[in-house]
Amino acid sequence: MAHDQHGLSGFDGRVAVVTGAGRMRSIGRDIALTLARLGCDVVVTGTGRDPADYPDDEKEAGWRDIDSVADEIRELGRRAVPLVSDVREPTAVETLLQRTLDELGRVDFVINNAGAARGGDRVPVIDLALEQWHQVIGVNLHGSFYMSQVFGRQLVEQGDGGAIINISSIAGKMLAANTAAYAASKAGIQALTACMAGEVGVKGVRVNAICPGIVDTYRMDDIPRGKVWDDLVASSIPLGRAGTGFDVGWMVAFLCSEQGSWITGQSYNVDGGTVVQH
Repeated sequence: MAHDQHGLSGFDGRVAVVTGAGRMRSIGRDIALTLARLGCDVVVTGTGRDPADYPDDEKEAGWRDIDSVADEIRELGRRAVPLVSDVREPTAVETLLQRTLDELGRVDFVINNAGAARGGDRVPVIDLALEQWHQVIGVNLHGSFYMSQVFGRQLVEQGDGGAIINISSIAGKMLAANTAAYAASKAGIQALTACMAGEVGVKGVRVNAICPGIVDTYRMDDIPRGKVWDDLVASSIPLGRAGTGFDVGWMVAFLCSEQGSWITGQSYNVDGGTVVQH
């Protein structure tokens, strides 16, 4: 690798798959755009949301979920493949891989970003509805496992290295009361990441996790913006601002790049300093 390069390298002709990338204000969209700007062709997935359920700002913008993100990627001069897919279903994940190979011929970077919506799971364990537990574990942990297994086999078979990035959360390290389903799913993702890294490293495949903190996305819209939001940020983030999807996107990019090629098995906090636990 040349040492006179400025910036990140290793993206030309590469194909990235980013799950959960359809929302206008989302980490997934920003990850997909970051990788496209660096030179990747990108497959973006979403669950096929009903436009009637889009938040107001998406409706006003004429947003079209993964199709809008795909258009943005194409405007950057890269190929984009928008695919509706459900990571909770192993057969859907197999189909996603096949469609990716049919359309783009290979896969190099797999970004497991699909996440269960924040909701009724934020209650004590003794009050947690079984369907809430299964929903959160199903999307976050089972989904990351299915994606890692199916796409991991492809990366190993290609024999050309590559990277899997699991989007976890600082919740999987903070382990706060009333977050058992979410925290367990994310701590599980960190374990999956570390274990798999030890298995596929010999094949040149790297597996890392990113643990975002408070990022200003649709996902956090249960917290009203304004004083409540500002107080939360001021009290919990030493750097004094909420994150953006691009804060996460740049870490994804580094971990996929040639410059990040000696890093695997790690779970990085990207959170403005909220959490310092490894």
